[in-house]
Amino acid sequence: MKGKLIDLFEYPHHFNKEIQNYINANLSTDLHSLLLKKSPFPEISMQEIVQQIKGKQTAQKKFPFLLKEGIIFPPQLNLEQSSSEKTALYKSQILKGNKFIDLTSGFGIDAYYLSQNFEEVTLVEQNAELLDIVEHNWGILNRKATFINQNLEDFLNINKEYFDVIYLDPARRDQNKNKVFLLEDLSPDILQIKEKLLMTADQVVIKLSPLIDLKYLITVLPGIFRIEIIAVKNDVKETVIFLSKERRAEVMVNCINLESEESSFLFKFGEEENAQAEYSEPGKFIYIPNNSILKAGVFNLVSERFRLKKLHPNTHLYTSDQNITDFPGRVLEVQNIDSKQIKKKDQFNIISKNYPLKPEDIKKKYAIKDGGEHYLIFTQSKKGKIILKSV
Repeated sequence: MKGKLIDLFEYPHHFNKEIQNYINANLSTDLHSLLLKKSPFPEISMQEIVQQIKGKQTAQKKFPFLLKEGIIFPPQLNLEQSSSEKTALYKSQILKGNKFIDLTSGFGIDAYYLSQNFEEVTLVEQNAELLDIVEHNWGILNRKATFINQNLEDFLNINKEYFDVIYLDPARRDQNKNKVFLLEDLSPDILQIKEKLLMTADQVVIKLSPLIDLKYLITVLPGIFRIEIIAVKNDVKETVIFLSKERRAEVMVNCINLESEESSFLFKFGEEENAQAEYSEPGKFIYIPNNSILKAGVFNLVSERFRLKKLHPNTHLYTSDQNITDFPGRVLEVQNIDSKQIKKKDQFNIISKNYPLKPEDIKKKYAIKDGGEHYLIFTQSKKGKIILKSV
């Protein structure tokens, strides 16, 4: 079933030059105070104006490709649930083929990028108003697609087409708006529809919570052949899984930290079980893996792969006397110090790893100011608690 298209004739006030100028002039205005005012335009409410301002503010940071005249933005919740342009662009470089379908298209950010290497594109979305907005926006962006307003389970039940790639981003909140992680608790229930998905496409790509456990995923979904753990500026945003009908002996996991100069870290799931770490007291350099690698839990494999030594079995910091330049994380040249060498009101960035006190507690205990160019690392080696200062 097709939704009704939002167009210039139905919503001409969105594109009135005066209204657009007003929206652009208020991009930095406090929106709460703006909502208390009466709209200066009889044809559009202040709530609608604020919705468009919020959309443009979000687009500036999250998807700047939508900062074009004529783009309509949906309510705030839809903006928050959308992928960023950066993660969508990265995923698009992995996928290509003839026919692509997004079964949970939402505001269409992932679909816009992931479908760029496909000839035919289909977007399925159960929210008719949201789908209308996406269809309108894609017209502004000169992108073609088939837009279907339907629940994805209903679509799968009647669909006769076969696709190269199915993409979906299931809802990760329950009826009480609490976050959920297990596949059977998502909406839709991935375990319930997985066979139907694999009958409908060569490849199924699913975006999941960054907190989901990899071993659990591979146990409950035997068709997984690739997992991408995607961080942006060291903040893990997504775990993306790739499934196919073919059972493959190996599952490849790739850890990537976008907007950094760090190399990706690719490994076969299971390598960590056989990896052996060596240990030593701190050398000249300390290595802090990025959060996509920490999420993957490959602590011994990092030691083995880069020939680095760990400080302690539970301290995921590494050390060497030579600088390894292609390490996927932060590298600091350090020296051991005694706590008596820390002066009150000194300024440091505090790192606490496998240490009894959290950074906030450390700052209070030693009266340290936060920030500056140097780091203090509070951690443990096999010999006990240590403090390291970057030089």
